[in-house]
Amino acid sequence: QVQLVESGGGLVQAGDSLRLSCAASGGTFSTYAMGWFRQAPGKEREFVATISRFRRIYYAEPVRGRFTIFREDAKNTVYLQMHSLKPEDTAVYYCAASRVAWSVRKTEYDYWGQGTQVTVSS
Repeated sequence: QVQLVESGGGLVQAGDSLRLSCAASGGTFSTYAMGWFRQAPGKEREFVATISRFRRIYYAEPVRGRFTIFREDAKNTVYLQMHSLKPEDTAVYYCAASRVAWSVRKTEYDYWGQGTQVTVSS
């Protein structure tokens, strides 16, 4: 069983930067594909970014060029570096781990963290 714990959320102003971290325990982190998703109030949870065990990366269009996903397997941690934040980035951000898939679909992920709130004021 894998446990994921996100951190780094907070309240920032539009244009600011923020780095989210997701620490994993209980599994072999280096073998998982990792993803970041977000959920705004009243909306579906949506894909943000994913990184495979081989460092293949894919971003959702709204964050491409502003967000960077990277992982440090030695620390069992995946990060989401966010720049040029916009009010529409406001959401609870979740990290997730997949044993088998490098995917944009949340149904492909086996383990989820509890989420961290990111609020961007205008």
